[in-house]
Amino acid sequence: MNFTVPTQPLSPRLPLAVVVVLAALYLLTGLQHDPWKHEDAIHIGIIWGFVKEGHWLAPMIAGEPWPHTAPLYHWVAALLGKLLGGLLGFHVAARLATTLFGALFLVVLSRAAQSFHGRDNGRIAVLLALGALGLLLPLHEAQPGIAGLAFAALAWWGAGLSLQGDRRGAVLIGLGLGLTFPAHGLAGLVIALAALPAPILRRDWIGLGLALLIAVPLAAAWPWALLHSSPEFWTQWWQNELAEVTRGRNWPAAQHLEYLGWVAWPVWPLALWSLWVSRREPVKLAIPLLGVFFGLLWFLSGPPRSLALLPLLLPLLLVAAAGADRLRRGAANAFDWFGWLTFTFFAVLIWLGASAQALGWPAKIARNFARLAPGHTVEYSYATLGFAALLTLLWLLFWGLRRASWRPTLRWASGLTLMWALIMSLWSSWLDHYKSYRPVVQSLQAMLPASIDCIERISLGDAHRAVLDYYTGIRTVDPAAGRRCSLRLVVDQRDRVIPNGWQEVWQGHRAGDRKERWYLEQRIR
Repeated sequence: MNFTVPTQPLSPRLPLAVVVVLAALYLLTGLQHDPWKHEDAIHIGIIWGFVKEGHWLAPMIAGEPWPHTAPLYHWVAALLGKLLGGLLGFHVAARLATTLFGALFLVVLSRAAQSFHGRDNGRIAVLLALGALGLLLPLHEAQPGIAGLAFAALAWWGAGLSLQGDRRGAVLIGLGLGLTFPAHGLAGLVIALAALPAPILRRDWIGLGLALLIAVPLAAAWPWALLHSSPEFWTQWWQNELAEVTRGRNWPAAQHLEYLGWVAWPVWPLALWSLWVSRREPVKLAIPLLGVFFGLLWFLSGPPRSLALLPLLLPLLLVAAAGADRLRRGAANAFDWFGWLTFTFFAVLIWLGASAQALGWPAKIARNFARLAPGHTVEYSYATLGFAALLTLLWLLFWGLRRASWRPTLRWASGLTLMWALIMSLWSSWLDHYKSYRPVVQSLQAMLPASIDCIERISLGDAHRAVLDYYTGIRTVDPAAGRRCSLRLVVDQRDRVIPNGWQEVWQGHRAGDRKERWYLEQRIR
């Protein structure tokens, strides 16, 4: 099979420095916030458990096994938390693991797209990733799926090299396949698996054998160690992984389409365009399209969730990168104008929200902020305002960006970065006040007696247990354990009826949560 990569450059070429600066701003903005429900709090709790308990093979939350994740991401985050936690705060330092794996993902994605489509398309692929709505939150919270994406991209880079006859590709495929499994379990393996046929298409049986020789020991190392140290935990973890694969249910197709529509925006329409313009060169898209097929099967096999689309996004980015710089003039101008108007509009709204928080104007917006997060006050520093103003000015100067085939993609990626940076600089304290569990659990801690036997839990989720342990060291007991505790902690709807034999001694809730209430009840002796 012949496979050649285009060598003609875009004219004018997209400057590498622009991509690097934009990616750095995107990745480094918005890390300094409290653990947020749901995924962020859970994985911060697991990372904290590694440091606190020292059981590095078995992920735990509040001292209890949590057999729903592989640990490679958490190991890196725990080491960063230990090294930099005193300087940045543990959860911020731990979240730097996402930044590191996110940077690795973008770099390797660029090389993967380059290996399939040519050098300039690698930079286009990075812009598409920065502009994908579904990657915005995962790339800024504690999320092992990002480690899975990074290593899967390594396998895809190897696939592109293998199709060119480069034996180094087999090594990269093996490393990618082997590391996605301890990083993100079977979900990560699904992302990388479609890269494996690349040496088969070249009839490179030595390369295929080399890839498997590298991948199998890497993938098996952690499960083997876990099996020998904690067989019961390994069994639970493996059963959960298999349940993810066989989770098929009759979910409404409309819900899947809705999630796919916004999570993969604007990647999926550009991917469809790439299929059209590459219809006479099907070979270069064969492997990415196989990845899209695997990703779709994974997404459609369970409930529609944005994180379930991660296995689909990577190959979809590689497909879209083939044609994103080949839009016809009318479509390119429409995409460019849509991005400019959309993010300018959102920037104005964010600034109005900041004014409402600090100055009380506009009054209607200020009342809405106060209603959603009562008791919140904000004082902006000159540095924060200067940073936000500088970014807004640069965005306005972007109006005069020269005409180029990559301008619409750069505009969209820059606009999403601007919106995120403005929100996390001007609204960050309000968001923490609105979303953080810190005040709730600290208020609970203050109400506890000096000496207690145990606290039974009712309807506490994994995120609740994680933040309780992280902030206060409080650990609750499962009712199934059969212990008779003098206290119990209940998470329920408001205005609940207290059962006989118990009396309420405290209740609390997040400032922005009108439904979920925490109740501490004491047994009536």
